[in-house]
Amino acid sequence: MDSRHFLLISLCFLTHLSVSSIRLPTEELPKTTTSSTTKLKRDVPSSVKFDPTHVTQLSWNPRAFVYKGFLSEDECDHLINLAKDKMEKSMVADNDSGKSIASEVRTSSGMFLNKAQDEIVADIEARIATWTFLPIENGESMQILHYEHGQKYEPHYDYFHDKANQVMGGHRVATVLMYLSSVGKGGETIFPNSMERFVQQKDESWSECAKKGYAVKPEKGDALLFFSLQLDATPDTRSLHGSCPVIDGEKWSATKWIHVSNFEKPFRQRAISEGCSDENENCPKWAKIGECQKNPLYMIGNDEVKGFCMKSCNVCTS
Repeated sequence: MDSRHFLLISLCFLTHLSVSSIRLPTEELPKTTTSSTTKLKRDVPSSVKFDPTHVTQLSWNPRAFVYKGFLSEDECDHLINLAKDKMEKSMVADNDSGKSIASEVRTSSGMFLNKAQDEIVADIEARIATWTFLPIENGESMQILHYEHGQKYEPHYDYFHDKANQVMGGHRVATVLMYLSSVGKGGETIFPNSMERFVQQKDESWSECAKKGYAVKPEKGDALLFFSLQLDATPDTRSLHGSCPVIDGEKWSATKWIHVSNFEKPFRQRAISEGCSDENENCPKWAKIGECQKNPLYMIGNDEVKGFCMKSCNVCTS
């Protein structure tokens, strides 16, 4: 089966696998469902839910959707607080070598969160997998971005032009962009090549940059999902997108890039051969109470999924 057929099948059938196959070390969580919402019961109220009635299709060329209220205000603030003291200048991938380089094309600052950073991050990761129908292990770590006045990201593609990056899970097939803050003016996500750019009406509340294509305003808690590959798995040039300069206020966002195939496996192999570390501060405690044996997929992983507590479970050495 070639990668195109795999992608199409994955989009249809992988939603249950992606959410239920990996769990944090905790008790089984009873689940309640309604006609449109699935929620997990916990001792502490959980925001892990998916409500398709909150999703609106924005564009078919490229395929783009917005989920209103994907994150709660508390979740947005939590992600910002995790990141704000660890920000570094954002980089871009060189089209020839695939290496990360500094460029004036992208003037924001950013950092990455581990998928098991804490329970809130893990819940968001699971919710993304439910919405996109793509498995967690196909995704990169979540990137938190901060744009101050005048900062931007020029229009670019999320799929790769170089071969080096495609080794790590293939092309990026989808991007989930979560807005962690609202912006007074500017900071819109723009699609210059979208077919819908000709029919979207804009008043003076939009920046001049946003008027050059189909645009989405950053609203705290909303999430934008768009696909960089077409249904036949070829790159979609209409997925060209950028972040307009911030004019009033500041912009915080969280980006989740998802690949055609497993993105984590190469990292697991590298961890075993070069040493490793735990990705959750609770790993030593969980290992002591037997979670390495009770929950091996999360703690240790397998050939397809990287474990989050490999060091504490003594499956590799640092």
